[in-house]
Amino acid sequence: MRLFRRPAEIPAPEDCLPGRADEMVVAERHFVLDAPLRGPFPDGLDSLIVGMGCFWGSERLYWQLPGVFTTAVGYSGGTTPNPTYDETCTGRTGHTEAVLVVFDPQVVSLDDLFAVFWENHDPTQHLGQGNDHGSQYRTAIYTNSDEQQAAALASRALYQERLTERGFGEITTEIAPRGEFFYAEDYHQQYLAKNPRGYCTHGFCQVSYAD
Repeated sequence: MRLFRRPAEIPAPEDCLPGRADEMVVAERHFVLDAPLRGPFPDGLDSLIVGMGCFWGSERLYWQLPGVFTTAVGYSGGTTPNPTYDETCTGRTGHTEAVLVVFDPQVVSLDDLFAVFWENHDPTQHLGQGNDHGSQYRTAIYTNSDEQQAAALASRALYQERLTERGFGEITTEIAPRGEFFYAEDYHQQYLAKNPRGYCTHGFCQVSYAD
């Protein structure tokens, strides 16, 4: 069926699945950090959305970082409202698997967050990561302010310089103002903490952000 044929590129909004009005039901508290999964969050905190391929391993990288208040996995950057995982896997929602990172900027800086991002996946791979192929695995940073957007673009330029010096290709990371973040199903939240034998490949790490 055409509905389940995975497109090679990000679909146009008119070609995306219709989705639904109801939000995904998730636990109230983070399985590891015991913090709220949904806002409103305490004053003084900021947030960032990143896509690094499979969201299981990406989320674990961030919840381990000092200064991170809470994390959640979901879908962002596309069109379909409140998509399911199966719908996102068709590539017809426009979304990428994403991680919401809520953090205290007095403790952890944007540079710290971007270092985790650049050093733990391959930002030069187009529409996929490793053996995971499709627009739902694309590399992305979605920002919520002009400051974040400028910092993300500056960090990309710095990291591209380091990659180019070592003979790597062009970064394909999508950097754009954030749209809505749609929470993934509850069983995906903090998956690698709930399932210690779960497996998710991360670890690009060929160039240090600080080099």
